[in-house]
Amino acid sequence: MKLRLIRLFLLVGMIFAVSANAAAQSSYSFNLQKETVQVYWNSDGTEALDYTLTFANDAGAHPIDYVDMGMPNSNFDMSTVSADVNGTSVDTSTSDYQGSGSGFSVVMGSQTIQPGGYGTVHVVVGSITGVLYKDTSNPDTYASADFAPLTFGSQYVHGSTDLTVVFHLPPGVQPTEGRYHTPSSNWPGSQTPTAALDSQNRVTYTWESPAADGSSQYTFGASFPNQYIPSTAIVVPPAFDFAGLLGAIGGSLQTFCCIGFFVLIFVGIPIWSAISANRRKLQYLPPKISIEGHGIKRGLTAVEAAILMETPLDKVMTMILFGAVKKNATTVLAKDPLKLANAIPLPADLHDYETDFLKAMDKSDPAERRRGLQDMTIKLVNGVSDKMKGFSRKETVDYYKDIMERAWQQIEAAGTPEVKSQMYDEALEWTMLDHNYDERTRRVFTGPVIMPLWWGRYDPTINTSAASTSIGKSGVGGSSSSGGRVSIPGSAFAASVVTGVQGFSSKVIGDVQGFTSAVTNKTNPVPVSTSSGHSSGGGGHCACACACAGCACACAGGGR
Repeated sequence: MKLRLIRLFLLVGMIFAVSANAAAQSSYSFNLQKETVQVYWNSDGTEALDYTLTFANDAGAHPIDYVDMGMPNSNFDMSTVSADVNGTSVDTSTSDYQGSGSGFSVVMGSQTIQPGGYGTVHVVVGSITGVLYKDTSNPDTYASADFAPLTFGSQYVHGSTDLTVVFHLPPGVQPTEGRYHTPSSNWPGSQTPTAALDSQNRVTYTWESPAADGSSQYTFGASFPNQYIPSTAIVVPPAFDFAGLLGAIGGSLQTFCCIGFFVLIFVGIPIWSAISANRRKLQYLPPKISIEGHGIKRGLTAVEAAILMETPLDKVMTMILFGAVKKNATTVLAKDPLKLANAIPLPADLHDYETDFLKAMDKSDPAERRRGLQDMTIKLVNGVSDKMKGFSRKETVDYYKDIMERAWQQIEAAGTPEVKSQMYDEALEWTMLDHNYDERTRRVFTGPVIMPLWWGRYDPTINTSAASTSIGKSGVGGSSSSGGRVSIPGSAFAASVVTGVQGFSSKVIGDVQGFTSAVTNKTNPVPVSTSSGHSSGGGGHCACACACAGCACACAGGGR
């Protein structure tokens, strides 16, 4: 009797053990160790996704035989979808999808991740439409989109996830034009993304945190000028009845006003916005300088004053070159292309920006030279910004404009060409603060200009020695005077300076707007957009919680 009872208890225990093991294996339980998603907004207005998901399946859990991929909406093109597991291609299927909302399943097949095993799932979706909306802050000129990465149900996933989200803005968008949206408040990483350029020179924003989790929905967003995508790619509300509106208004005056209004909205504002955007690229001073302090900041050099006035950077570069040549720190060997021979060692009285300038110009690679000049300019702008703390920009700019004007007045009042030329030599950089420098130089110097002795180190076509009586390549005749120094017409002298400025623009820094834009991106970056674009993304067994009206957030995804 006792033996029968023992056997009965053993049999019941085995049944419970088998049932518990079967129950354990029927439930998915895993850690999403790492999730990386590359989000591309393409020039045709579509969105492409590239997911890399690393799973660690729990011992005793159900094998990971399917991975449900939630999509932003149902407009994804399955013909552009591909998947692989640990480098081996696997199938995808919409019929096997069990997540909420729209999506498809990765059919793991022979690559199923067994209990206690690991695997990396890579999924590419080449085309999704209907993901872009009008930016709420700039609806006429900017497009906007939010994105929520794939998530899984909290009953399936546990532990922390190293989550990386990379936005790739459309081709052509400049660093100063893109804007990122502040991530959702539950995001455990930095609110500010890392901005960079990818291998195709597309602007990227990257958010990364090792403390995320695979069941929480995080929303990220970006805005960019809608000129880089087709207008038809932007999702807009149903058009209202223009004819009915015009009929309701009635009368020729009302009709005229209505037409004028729409012309202003659809033509005037975009044009004004484009002009404003281009103007902003040249505004390289940080906005904090414009916060009025008190009093005048004296002691700035002419170059620093030029920065304060946001003088075009090709002109600033020429001013720096003049200063370095006058101090015998460098000599222009050739102008086309511009080639310098720096003194060894460099003079001790150089300003930091002059030293940095010469080091940058000493680089043989044009791209490295350009980057060096940009770094020098950024350092110079930041230095002027620091010096202006507590001072009034307006009063200071007026002060240096007065110095520039008085320098011109003294030159104009000089009685002889020798005195006029000497004073002009001493105040050369200050006179260049005048935006009408070229015209004024031609007007003031109707007679000859006695060339300073250092000018030959700047312009190799001019020989300032007593033996010279002409200007070599320029073809403009000169004469020897004032103790053997060369004199040339004032107009030719002004043209020589202007040619130098143009040389910097075309031969050294390239496009002035592009060069300045790169500087502006560091010293006066575009502020974070406060708009909330419509959301797109994927999640698993989650609840949509979008802050924007009419949000198109797609909460769908894997739970297995």
